[in-house]
Amino acid sequence: MVTLRQLRYLDALAQYRHFGRAAEACAVTQPALSMQIRQLEKELEVELIERRFGEAALTDIGAEVARRGERVLAAARDLVDFARHRGRVLSGRLRLGIIPTLAPYVLPKVLPDLHADYPDLIIELRETQTKVLLEELTGGDLDAVMLALPLPEGDTESISLFHDPFLLAVPASDPLPREARVNPRKIDQRRLILLEEGHCLRDQALAYCATARHEMPLSLGATSLATVMQMVASGYGLTLVPQVAVDVEVRDQRVKLLRFTAPEPGRLIGLAWRRTSPRKADFFALGQLITRVLETANQPRLAAADAG
Repeated sequence: MVTLRQLRYLDALAQYRHFGRAAEACAVTQPALSMQIRQLEKELEVELIERRFGEAALTDIGAEVARRGERVLAAARDLVDFARHRGRVLSGRLRLGIIPTLAPYVLPKVLPDLHADYPDLIIELRETQTKVLLEELTGGDLDAVMLALPLPEGDTESISLFHDPFLLAVPASDPLPREARVNPRKIDQRRLILLEEGHCLRDQALAYCATARHEMPLSLGATSLATVMQMVASGYGLTLVPQVAVDVEVRDQRVKLLRFTAPEPGRLIGLAWRRTSPRKADFFALGQLITRVLETANQPRLAAADAG
């Protein structure tokens, strides 16, 4: 009979493609891991691993078994969560993923209230791009993720948390007055500075500004808004800044913010989890706390942006 242990070992091999590294990740010896994989192959009567010198590549069938096994492992984790957290909201361990264009601006505000209101909660944070977060959520490595909605069709559920409008950051020397309203479709695409490929904020900015990827003149490979803002402050161009990031990223006097014409571009931030998760009460409670903490914090920033 196929065991969860065997599926965990196969999942590790799919991730690391190396018996030694997979064994280390699973905290077992390499021979023990290899033996379990052999037993799994025998049970299924298929070859799952193409063993090469220095690496282990999954066969086509092995990749499909690993993908299906990932769902089984996620369901097993959900079962454990159900038993451990039944009747106790936001207690025990919660693995939360969050995108980089939210983490440094939302977490410092939310975490103190979260710890104060739910002292029995042990939260583990994972900051990375949307694609990786969704893969880890589906695979059961994360319990919930905070990111921009909508999500691709899949085995997830989500709730909306707040709307995060975009502002235009330009050098202070820009001739447009602070009270000016900018049409996002009229932005000079030759001046637009964006994050590297893979960041959803980049894709949203391109969509609002009607800019094709191949037309971008400046490729920074920047992984953070801080780097992009320094480029704007130095006069190299302009960028879109989420309202939630303004307090942290727009402190340089060499940068000024402009509002957009209505309807203002922005993003909808939400919380997502697996449909099969038994911890929906936790996620709704977390969502309510995040909304409550940020709701009042967003208003002063919005007013400040209006005032210039």
